[in-house]
Amino acid sequence: MERRDSPLVSGRGAQSATVSTRFGLATREADGDWLDARSDIDGQAPRLRTTVIDEFPKTILSFNQSPDIPFDRSVNAYRGCEHGCIYCFARPTHAYHDLSPGLDFETKLFAKPGAADLLRRTFARRGYRPRPLAMGTNTDPYQPIEGRYRITRDLLEVCLEARHPVTITTKSDRLLRDLDLLTELAKLGLVAVGISVTSLDPHLSILLEPRAASPGKRLSALGKLVNSGVPAHVSIAPVIPSITDEFIESILARAGALGVRSASWIMLRLPHEVAPLFREWLAAHYPDRGDKVMAIVQSVRNGRDNDPGFFSRMKPQGVWADLFRTRFRLACKRSGIDQAKLDLDCSRFRAPDVDGQMRLL
Repeated sequence: MERRDSPLVSGRGAQSATVSTRFGLATREADGDWLDARSDIDGQAPRLRTTVIDEFPKTILSFNQSPDIPFDRSVNAYRGCEHGCIYCFARPTHAYHDLSPGLDFETKLFAKPGAADLLRRTFARRGYRPRPLAMGTNTDPYQPIEGRYRITRDLLEVCLEARHPVTITTKSDRLLRDLDLLTELAKLGLVAVGISVTSLDPHLSILLEPRAASPGKRLSALGKLVNSGVPAHVSIAPVIPSITDEFIESILARAGALGVRSASWIMLRLPHEVAPLFREWLAAHYPDRGDKVMAIVQSVRNGRDNDPGFFSRMKPQGVWADLFRTRFRLACKRSGIDQAKLDLDCSRFRAPDVDGQMRLL
């Protein structure tokens, strides 16, 4: 692969902090003369730092009726994600806060330190009916600030207390710090963990996902989950044509050798502001093949950068999509990944105590 090794913004996925105009916000543009003299006047620009704002919402669960995803409720401990994955479909959510889906999304984060208490109170409500709770559906529950906040761990403790089923999706081996809780949940049939592995090239991973765990660490975490009896799933997400698709077979082979028996893949999606950010990333790192990548992306999305439609957004069409499906299916077969279905147990649920008060039946 030919690569550009001098990114405009080092250590981050996005290359700009342009605020979205989707909601009619005013935009600002730096004057060209000032840009030329900036370093002489102000010196070098300071290194980007990650900031975190604590927020205290009144509710913690998000419900959906989408026909395209296999869960109806989710919880997110954080907004924004320091992993900085350039392709992250959650980036546009930062535009709702007058922030950039680009650099702001990965540097200006929000944490919900009261999330576990809210979840416990939600579970204790009369009439609540359990179904698998998804974590990591918007931003990663094990991004670096989890090491300080430990909100995800608190949420898992509530799930264990209430015997509530939960699924986790992450790109980090940081979840191994909670292996004690995951093991206990697994013994009760209450948890399944998916780890996303995009490539096996550490250099490419740094460009795509600059602050996520290396591919080797993610695969190692999958193996440790399997050895601990925790149902583990490998997700090749996203598949980026002419950038990461070459790793489909090797990722599945490595995962299969570790004992992983469930896998999936997701074609690159570019909703709203993600499309221009991804084009900018291509221009910075892969200018030699940007046009080819986008041509294939558009060929599986009916000629558009993204297909937002229900029933079709997760089902790319065309010869390239068919090729990736065939390669994935055959690689799973060769790797011994049998796609075993796992039904989490909702029958063990028990409403937790709130403020030491038992719930009246």
